[in-house]
Amino acid sequence: MTSMKNTTLSVLAACVMAASGATAAAVEVGVTIDAAKPGPVISKYVYGQFAEHLGTGIYGGLWVGPDSTIPNTRGWRNDVVAALKALHVPLVRWPGGCFADQYHWRDGIGPRARRPMRINTHWGGVDEDNAVGTHEFFDLVEQLGADAYVNGNLGTGTVQEMAEWVEYMTANGASSLARLRARNGHPAPYKVAFFGIGNEAWGCGGNMRPEQYADAYRRYATFLHPAGDTQFIAAGGHDDDTSWTDYLSQHIYGWGVRAHGISFHYYTSPGADKNGKYGATGFDESRWIETLKQTQRMEGFIAANVAKLDAHDPQKTLMFAVDEWGTWYDAEEGSKSGFLQQQNTLRDGLVAALNFNIFHAHADRVRMTSIAQMVNVLQAMVRTDGARMVLTPTYHVFRMYVPFQDAVSVPVRLANNPSYAFGDVDIPAVSASAARSKDGKLVLALVNTNPHEQADVTVAVGGAGARGATGAVLTAAAMDAHNTFATPAAVAPVPFDAKASDGRLVLHLPAKSVVVVAVQE
Repeated sequence: MTSMKNTTLSVLAACVMAASGATAAAVEVGVTIDAAKPGPVISKYVYGQFAEHLGTGIYGGLWVGPDSTIPNTRGWRNDVVAALKALHVPLVRWPGGCFADQYHWRDGIGPRARRPMRINTHWGGVDEDNAVGTHEFFDLVEQLGADAYVNGNLGTGTVQEMAEWVEYMTANGASSLARLRARNGHPAPYKVAFFGIGNEAWGCGGNMRPEQYADAYRRYATFLHPAGDTQFIAAGGHDDDTSWTDYLSQHIYGWGVRAHGISFHYYTSPGADKNGKYGATGFDESRWIETLKQTQRMEGFIAANVAKLDAHDPQKTLMFAVDEWGTWYDAEEGSKSGFLQQQNTLRDGLVAALNFNIFHAHADRVRMTSIAQMVNVLQAMVRTDGARMVLTPTYHVFRMYVPFQDAVSVPVRLANNPSYAFGDVDIPAVSASAARSKDGKLVLALVNTNPHEQADVTVAVGGAGARGATGAVLTAAAMDAHNTFATPAAVAPVPFDAKASDGRLVLHLPAKSVVVVAVQE
């Protein structure tokens, strides 16, 4: 094996091993990249985000209003928007979530001072003043340079209401709703990349059966006529329930009805006990490995649902849209009930990377996802407190993976990949994904799940040699290391590089780390 020259990384790895009591012996894993065998494109929409009217996910975290002393552009926080722009956010899903099926779009247009006050019965029973509505949302996505994924109200709304909202957003010309949109400040039609017909119809969206929802979908979709190239998403299943994908992929079609994808939701937690899902910090190694094991169930869930899609849609016209995913723990102590506010640690960063690698492996079907959520809620990119802002480990992983957006996947084979075990739980020690980025670079992502032992990964690039690799590594001394307003850089990427010998690379992955590199061919 060859050696790697990286003083910064070597010191960091030594500190991590010393802090964890690790031995010097390292796991050796072989990775072969078939760079000459391009696979499906990894859609940029796999890196979508979710912003729901929930807690301070929008109000306070993103929206402060144009009169706020916190610097903003038309009400949206400049600091948060700038941070999110660095992620090249491709897609924002709004207004929910469960909130979508109680949201009436006409409440959120016109002068803000005249908009009605509602009660957000799903999330904390707080007042909803509708300050953020259609126009404000599209202003946000335009500031981010993102596309819009709008969820329509199937639960408490009507076919007419949903159809008129689609017309209001997308119509051009002399339509009365297009003229109303113009009077409200936006003469040009909005681009709606994706439109979801309801959300979680099996639960908060109406407690329906797949058969009921399929009938409702066909009815609603019949009357939706967007002016642009909007893709329609049917509200599918969750966890290990494949019945929704199975039934919908056979029955959501009809005369004049369009369907482009079926959604799926899965949240990762260590498992419930009498006190809830366990804390986001202060956990022991059993909770570390159990969380990583639970998140890797995503692979099996996707495979099982894709099998249903392949049986009924062999042409692969339907995407599998994982439009809610991420970690869900006990709410942060002292936070408001129903606000789903939780800390974000190195463990969450590994969860994000493991899921990305899974999504990449199913790029032919998984063509859109959205993590829950962007700011302050669940597995957020950003946390705020008044005028203060801090970036999370999950944010840093999203930024490290930017080169995978719209990249062409290439096959990766792992050999001699051992298990990392604790107690009676074991998981693969290393996860990997590779792709050819839009600028032609070969990019490789690696995750070392073992919190104690370094992993030595020998990389061979099939069809070409390798001269080296440069990128970044994210790790820390503690499993629950996290950034705070007082210590905002406690968990942050540092440079990583490796040299090659005879066309093969050796990458030394620190314990509990994420590494993303561009391979020099």
